[in-house]
Amino acid sequence: MRQRLAEARVARLATLGAHGRPHLVPITFTVDGDAIFFAVDKKPKRTTDLQRVRNIVANPSVSVLVDHYDEDWSRLWWVRADGTAKVLDHSQAAAAIDLLVSRYEQYRLARPIGPVVAIAIQRITGWSAAENPGR
Repeated sequence: MRQRLAEARVARLATLGAHGRPHLVPITFTVDGDAIFFAVDKKPKRTTDLQRVRNIVANPSVSVLVDHYDEDWSRLWWVRADGTAKVLDHSQAAAAIDLLVSRYEQYRLARPIGPVVAIAIQRITGWSAAENPGR
């Protein structure tokens, strides 16, 4: 499951918003040890003060989901990492941004501007249609 999480190119981040409403967005990310990192990047946005970041500040419990769909349903799988997120300060963010830059070519062209979030993985769960999931 950890390998599938680390190799996935995009994930969905679930946070809790005001009044306990779920907020789900796609993220690009990197995994380093028992942590997941993502950053607010330069793609067009109205602001860098994003709902996902405000939600994390208010309630750091998050889930990250990666999955694979295939018309051959024997190849379906998903992995969910639950954890505690925090917004990194500038000195901590640089190393995480370097990891993101090494993973995504687009970030080499336009380095993420932040904020940067670290998620301490507390639990990983998953499912695969195959008895012996392989690649």
